[in-house]
Amino acid sequence: MLKMSSAEKRLDIIIYGATGFTGRYTVEEMTKLAAEKPSLTWGISGRNKTKLEDLIKEISEKTGKDLSNLPVVVANNDDEDSLCEMAAKARVIVNCVGPYRFYGEPVIKACIASGTHHVDVSGEPQYMERMQLEYHEASKAKGIYIVSACGFDSIPADLGVVFFSQKFGGEVNSVETYLSSKCDVPNKILEISYSSDIKGEDPIKLSSLHNSNIANGWCLPFLGSDRSVVYRTQRYLYEHEKKRPVQMQAYVRIGSLWSSFMVIFVALMFSVLTKFKMGRKMLLKYPRFFSGGFISHDGPTEEVMKATHFQMTFNLEGWKEPLAEVTDNHAAAPDKRMLAQVKGTNPGYGATCVALLLSGLTILDESDKMPDKGGVYPPGAAFAKTSLVERLMKNGMTFEVIKEELA
Repeated sequence: MLKMSSAEKRLDIIIYGATGFTGRYTVEEMTKLAAEKPSLTWGISGRNKTKLEDLIKEISEKTGKDLSNLPVVVANNDDEDSLCEMAAKARVIVNCVGPYRFYGEPVIKACIASGTHHVDVSGEPQYMERMQLEYHEASKAKGIYIVSACGFDSIPADLGVVFFSQKFGGEVNSVETYLSSKCDVPNKILEISYSSDIKGEDPIKLSSLHNSNIANGWCLPFLGSDRSVVYRTQRYLYEHEKKRPVQMQAYVRIGSLWSSFMVIFVALMFSVLTKFKMGRKMLLKYPRFFSGGFISHDGPTEEVMKATHFQMTFNLEGWKEPLAEVTDNHAAAPDKRMLAQVKGTNPGYGATCVALLLSGLTILDESDKMPDKGGVYPPGAAFAKTSLVERLMKNGMTFEVIKEELA
């Protein structure tokens, strides 16, 4: 494996998978962020040098920024040495190559070997949990941070629970989150149901459908990675900060009862087809057909992305007075409630790419405020004591307490 010369200065950030759909928007957002921080050095990486050079021309024309001197690093998941060479040239690898359960581990191994921080936008609980189990100690020994789930929707959910718990002024017992959007919510939940069912996860159950007065509409459990990510953070805060772990349930607002039944019907159809190998192959190969046109391999148009706004509402319940010891039990029922919201635009790519990059920049600037001088963490645990929430608010995302009330 290639070792970097101590005399060679590393780039601050390399965006790996830059020519992919998420990668392209990450490069565009990086161009904007870099303009505000001239000292920042960065580059792009991927399998095909010609495509990377074409991307530079495209983003230069689109943003009006001259990127002709932007460093280009050719790396491929099938070539371990190339990944190590790439990792050795950066302080942080921003990994945009998914699905991570197929392509993420070799990049993490290269980062550990090269002593390089790593962030990604994985939404795959089994992958993230396995990476923490297998690579936490190795990352800690190297003094590097491996942080997954640094995009939408886990950043708003996980950091939101941490941030609003700090604002609660007592002790939080439970949190419910309700995700809603002004554009394509049925499409979003169908997309999540689609991928979850193909991976063999539990489909949506009819008994979980309910009409929420908090979200003002019909809701179903959210099949994303939010609960898994939040629970990992809560376990860390309990074990290392002696804080009461917060119970959490995530929902998505569908809106009408008819749309809810449509989502459940499609999810049940998927659950049948995924029982068979041929059914899974067909679902993956022809998503547009089996989803009635809702899902496709093509990404959303730029017009749709810019017109999409998300809102995640938090219903926190707990006690106005914390107990002296985290292991103590409250004698009375929760007596305090808080409603709060996180809002933003273009959740799939705009908010995701900005959150991903700001996570990497926060590691560069505030690693002294992060836990244990290294390791594998969810974002809430990694960034709880940093200014990441403030950075997000300066870049289009809002974290706001709506109201507080006592029982």
